[in-house]
Amino acid sequence: MEKKSYVWFEKRRRTKGLDLAHAQITKALDTVTLLHQALKNFSEGNRKEARQHIKNLFKVEEEVDELRKEVFKELSMGAALLADYREDLLHLVKRLDTLADHVKDAARCIEMLEETQLPTELCENAVNITSMLVDCAQALRGSIEKITGNPADALKGAEKVEEIEHKLDELYLKTKALFVKYGDKINCGAMVIFDDLIEFVEQAADMCADTADYIVILASRE
Repeated sequence: MEKKSYVWFEKRRRTKGLDLAHAQITKALDTVTLLHQALKNFSEGNRKEARQHIKNLFKVEEEVDELRKEVFKELSMGAALLADYREDLLHLVKRLDTLADHVKDAARCIEMLEETQLPTELCENAVNITSMLVDCAQALRGSIEKITGNPADALKGAEKVEEIEHKLDELYLKTKALFVKYGDKINCGAMVIFDDLIEFVEQAADMCADTADYIVILASRE
């Protein structure tokens, strides 16, 4: 009887920890979507709307950080039996937090470029890159949600994350190559900031792929 009670306790802790992780990826996904909307508005000249999306993004990023703290607190109350599982889940939520940090840094770059007119091709590529990041984050969310209910689908979702990240990386490199084409048409400072912008987005995508690696580990434990 004691053993059954103990297993129930462990399962409840694990489930609650995953529920909090689900909430965190939802918030992290919100930051990615807001970044995409802000950059789209920026590229279309709608600076006021872009500023509002960035403001909302900063608020959501703070909520992601708070959820990370809640997950850590919740999982610290678990027993030693699921120590490996708990450690992998903690790695996952740390990466979600870092993902949101990269998105926030990208948003700050948009703020700094507010008064800058960038070549249309660069803006369009950047918007497409953030659109792909949204797809990547959505695939990541779906994969996390299936860890306990359908591990096989969770693994498929993790593979999809990797595929999208690879395509995003290709577009990122093509966009960097355009710097030579437009180097004499953009202020040097603006070029550096734009470079940072797409770099942070690419790092966010890398973090999605890195997080997917932990989903594979967690799903294999189910």
